[in-house]
Amino acid sequence: MRKLFIILSFLPGFVFAQHPAVIFFDSLLQKQAAKGFSGVVLVAEKGNPVYQKAIGYREFANKLPLKETDIFEMASVSKQFTAMIIMMLKEKGLFSYDELVEKYLVIPYKGITIRHLLTHTSGLPDYQDIMDKYWDKTKVAGNADCIAYLNKYAPPKLFEPGAKYTYSNTGYLLLASIAEKASGKDFIELCCKWIFRPLKMKSTNIRTLEEKKATTNFAIGHIYVKERNQYIRADSFPSSDYTIWLGNRKGPGRISSTVADLLKWDNALYTEKLIKQSTLQEAFTPMKLNDGSLSNYGFGWMLRTDSILGRVVYHTGDNPGYKTQIIRYIDKNKTIILLNNNAHTNFTTIIKDVAAFLKERQQ
Repeated sequence: MRKLFIILSFLPGFVFAQHPAVIFFDSLLQKQAAKGFSGVVLVAEKGNPVYQKAIGYREFANKLPLKETDIFEMASVSKQFTAMIIMMLKEKGLFSYDELVEKYLVIPYKGITIRHLLTHTSGLPDYQDIMDKYWDKTKVAGNADCIAYLNKYAPPKLFEPGAKYTYSNTGYLLLASIAEKASGKDFIELCCKWIFRPLKMKSTNIRTLEEKKATTNFAIGHIYVKERNQYIRADSFPSSDYTIWLGNRKGPGRISSTVADLLKWDNALYTEKLIKQSTLQEAFTPMKLNDGSLSNYGFGWMLRTDSILGRVVYHTGDNPGYKTQIIRYIDKNKTIILLNNNAHTNFTTIIKDVAAFLKERQQ
């Protein structure tokens, strides 16, 4: 956490070390490094990084310093890619958002549409809770196993589809399986062939546990142990075990990437490289619930409006030892990407401070 690495890119004519953004962000990150934060931050304007820095360690025990090119677990930031695959399939005419899930998958819950899954308004129970109770954890489960256990134990739905918003990993697991059913292709293959390769996101993939271990620049997740006054690898704790016995699931998470690749993704969303802008805008539109009220979650994106920077689409991710977030101020083409591999309590503070600086610059 002590060694700093800097890549800076500004418009021609700026003296890097004296630019206000460099001074502010350097001060902010140095303070957080002193408090134990480990991660990589990237701030971009109009598609170009204006600040990028790594602080902390890739692996704490051996004090291997992080680099800007290190790969992190995205956790639920993965959901925006799952939603993109669904939108691409919809553009190809393979289904509509308002088709029923039961047309593609056998599940014990009726009346749920693809749109309900995308917007977390399905009312589905938590698949992980069922697997935790009943699955043989000496085996590695995938989507088909999770769906089979939902059918076998059929816990009651939480509410009627469309009644309200409740975040659902189950919904995004089903979306990946629907994508496979409709396309006839493996979900990982779809992501690589349709998104990662076309955008030249060379460090991004849905990796197995073995592939992660073989990736030398993979940032290891860590958890702070107060009694030992140090950060310990998250995969040494029982709380991380589900990442092993649910290691083949697809849709809710499991994508791993870098800040540079996520900026390529961010830039592509201002173009029509993947889908039409008219299609993408629906992903940035609040869901209308059954009672006519709005839920501020689109297709794989959380939604809000900032009084100064305008429309904001963003998503968080949280895995044992990891915290991730991408924030896109789409009216101003500004982006914050923060990847953290020691689940630091000041993660949100950094996000707020960076956002406040961008707002101040805009005024």
